[in-house]
Amino acid sequence: MSSVNTILDYNLTTAQIFYRFPDYPELLQEFIIQKYDIAPKYPEFSKFFYFWEKEVEGKIHSIFLTSASLVNDLEVAFYKGRIVPLQ
Repeated sequence: MSSVNTILDYNLTTAQIFYRFPDYPELLQEFIIQKYDIAPKYPEFSKFFYFWEKEVEGKIHSIFLTSASLVNDLEVAFYKGRIVPLQ
């Protein structure tokens, strides 16, 4: 089986990361990042989170991931005030 990924495999994925720095442990900080990644394993975000754990002092409190497909089942256009399905 080939391990080549196509554009159809990728989703636009957003991570909302809440973390705390050691200097201000009572303060919950937020960091948002978007990447193109492949569900459900999310290899790009896995690398990013590994980097965060090794290099960033801020301890992660929680992470929320959302993902949106790049190619929808139905492609549409907007024409003269109406949505028109493309075939």
